[in-house]
Amino acid sequence: MGKVKIKKSDVWIDMTPMSDVMTLLLTFFMLTSTFVKNEPVKVNTPGSVSEIKVPENGVLTILVSPEKDKTGKPTGEGQVFMSIDNTDQLGQTLDAMTSKFGVKLSDKQSKTFKNESTFGVPMNELSSYLAMSTQARQKTLNTKGIPLDSIKGGMSEFQEWVDQARRINTNLKIALKADATTPYKTVKKVMNELQDMDESHYYMITQLKKQGDE
Repeated sequence: MGKVKIKKSDVWIDMTPMSDVMTLLLTFFMLTSTFVKNEPVKVNTPGSVSEIKVPENGVLTILVSPEKDKTGKPTGEGQVFMSIDNTDQLGQTLDAMTSKFGVKLSDKQSKTFKNESTFGVPMNELSSYLAMSTQARQKTLNTKGIPLDSIKGGMSEFQEWVDQARRINTNLKIALKADATTPYKTVKKVMNELQDMDESHYYMITQLKKQGDE
């Protein structure tokens, strides 16, 4: 007796709705996500009960490193780094600083500086630093820091950076981010430098304490 062959029908699933959903989800995450800046040192901010949010735009962030660097080696005191979220304003601030300190940079070096998420090298070392490879800069940056010592009785390099950034953007917001283990004397010195410039309003970046945390 011959076998009866059952005709198989092809199963076709329309994936168009699925593609539309995936496209919408991808677009949503691209528009709502924020990029984490590559900071030269890892900072564990202290806890706080404050829920005041730091603005997302027009912010000069001052980063004070912990007492120990990322290798665990004691540094004696925290180093100071900065970042400006607006690339155009960062470039204008750089031009003002190099003009003031007589530092000459090539177009390539200026572009490299603007592409860096965080800066913090003394002005007299800026040109040689920007001439390094990416790997060398990453290893070097966390050993440097913006000097807080005044120059010939005037403003320090730290104050000059803040002053020039403020001239570029008069509505600039300042945020101070320090590690929970950063020596108080270093944080206090940064605060004193800002106070000497009549910069008494700034944000302190902290972690929100959860219920039950001491």
